[in-house]
Amino acid sequence: MDTYVITIARGFGSGGKEIGLKLAERLQIPCYERQILKLASEESGLSENLFTQVDEKLRKRSVLKRLRTIPFHTVAEPQDQKFESDINLYNIQAKIIRDLAAATSCVILGKAADYILKDQPNVACFYIEAPRSACVKSIMEKMGVSEQEAHKLIRKTDKYRADYYKYYTNGNYWTNPVNYDLTLNSDRVGRDACVDIMEHYVRYKFHL
Repeated sequence: MDTYVITIARGFGSGGKEIGLKLAERLQIPCYERQILKLASEESGLSENLFTQVDEKLRKRSVLKRLRTIPFHTVAEPQDQKFESDINLYNIQAKIIRDLAAATSCVILGKAADYILKDQPNVACFYIEAPRSACVKSIMEKMGVSEQEAHKLIRKTDKYRADYYKYYTNGNYWTNPVNYDLTLNSDRVGRDACVDIMEHYVRYKFHL
């Protein structure tokens, strides 16, 4: 297989980003997360800030419902009044993700990439989670916040990621194990061991 893509969905505080970066380094391929927002901005000519506002989250649910007339796979034209809508911003990012998957081996963090690439044969999808206590400890250490604030950040972030995923996958849920090749508990097995397991799986699946 010429190119392959690894998608990683992750609970906030589970270490999914750290694991993805280490895996990408191990495999000597790029890792994309916020870079997708920059690429989407360059592709569309829209401000990167617009893409940041809808980065794995929804804006104005009542407005979004009225905008569902835009197909999830079609990018609107710049002159269209819906060009800056949430759905079109999603479509632009989805196009970037599909283009990356066709052009280069890489790791993609979040962005519902597993769903966007679900029909592609060159994709391995992973979900990383950990118990709340482990996530709280990780967020407190990483962000220097109180235990109460860490709980709040986890609830808020996981909720908007779940809502985003459900909306753009027509009702599927983010933590559904069927969406992924493997689901790993980073606290139980350890983050470095997650990298080892994922690398072994990827090399096996893609005959690397």
